[in-house]
Amino acid sequence: MLDPLKRLARQLSIDVSPLRDSRDYRLLFASGVITMFGTMITMVAVPYQMKQLTDSYLAVGLVSLAAFVPMVVCGLWGGAIADALDRRKIILLSELGLLGTSTALMVNALLPDPQVWVLYVLGAVSTGITCLQRPSLEAVFQQVVRHDQQAAAAVLSSMRWNFGAIVAPALGGLLVTAYGPGLAYGLDSLSFLLSLALLWRIRSLPAAEDAAPASLKSLVEGVRYAVGRRDLMGTYLVDIAAMVFAMSTALFPFLADELDSPQALGLLYSAAAVGALIASVTGGWTTRVRRHGLGVIIAATAWGAVMGLTALAPNVWLVFIGLALAGAADMISGIFRMTMWNQTIPQELRGRLAGIELLSYASGPMLGDARAGLMANFGGTRFALGAGGLLCVAGVLALGAALPKFRRYDARTSEHALAEQARREATAQEAPA
Repeated sequence: MLDPLKRLARQLSIDVSPLRDSRDYRLLFASGVITMFGTMITMVAVPYQMKQLTDSYLAVGLVSLAAFVPMVVCGLWGGAIADALDRRKIILLSELGLLGTSTALMVNALLPDPQVWVLYVLGAVSTGITCLQRPSLEAVFQQVVRHDQQAAAAVLSSMRWNFGAIVAPALGGLLVTAYGPGLAYGLDSLSFLLSLALLWRIRSLPAAEDAAPASLKSLVEGVRYAVGRRDLMGTYLVDIAAMVFAMSTALFPFLADELDSPQALGLLYSAAAVGALIASVTGGWTTRVRRHGLGVIIAATAWGAVMGLTALAPNVWLVFIGLALAGAADMISGIFRMTMWNQTIPQELRGRLAGIELLSYASGPMLGDARAGLMANFGGTRFALGAGGLLCVAGVLALGAALPKFRRYDARTSEHALAEQARREATAQEAPA
């Protein structure tokens, strides 16, 4: 009886070898924990403040939509510069810019008459800077973590993200309702200062000598590569569909009021991350999965189905459980997608493809919140949540049927995964002892 339990524990346990073997990954991991904490507090503070100032579904939903264009432009350009310049320098300069935007939000919140337009403008600027930085951060993981540890790094990175996404929104909900959004923005600024101290210690990560300069031509080259690989296109399109149809965080301030639990606002924002953290902590089994495309389809379908059912929940605790289960499904999908990206994309294209990835996982939630706000204007909170979940299930299943290469992807036989593995092994053998 004990042996099967031990085997199960080993299968569910987390592989921490990337943290043990890579100093730069440890620094990135710690920095990510700190900044995610501050960013998630701000994620609660901005819609809460917008609701305070306007009491409008649409105004809250448009916070995300206002950042859409900067996200698209800066995400693509961030991918191009990530392949052409020193990625460490890009990360550091972007972190300084984000420190500036969070400080400006704090100043606006402390004014006697905070301005609504500032929330839209700074939200857009902050998103633009984040999208310039993100491709470099994603591409760096491929450089500082061994090929055979990429799946383990994906689980660890997911766990790190969810730690902040659980604690920070719950704390943020308490802070903004008790002390106002100014304190939340101040804590976000402090998190960027601490993160800068860690990121400064990362080694220089210059581009390859023959790297293509950042240009429209290099952007087109990256897009052409992505479009030419149907397995990659599946990871992008399924995630966009899942988020556009079922993401509904813009509804949370209103849902908390309808449940007669305004003090539970932070819990609603944390719920998905609770489920995602449990999925990450017990996610050792994901490193043994090889059919990543099918795994993404199943997980994204489950995410939509649970979000639809959550619309029927009569009290805050059942809503919390539903959101947690949905978050677990979404995290499994994210782990499989990240593993596919880091195990199959050539290093010289990794930054540009990370920019495209950013568009897929960032545009979906933005458009999803705008969709939720618009649908809620017509049919109310529950209608927007439930109908979105049903649309998600239909959209994901349709894409799975339309993309057989994605559905049948297998890391053991994929030519791209095998080629990248061989390249990494050759590079490791050529490196000096």
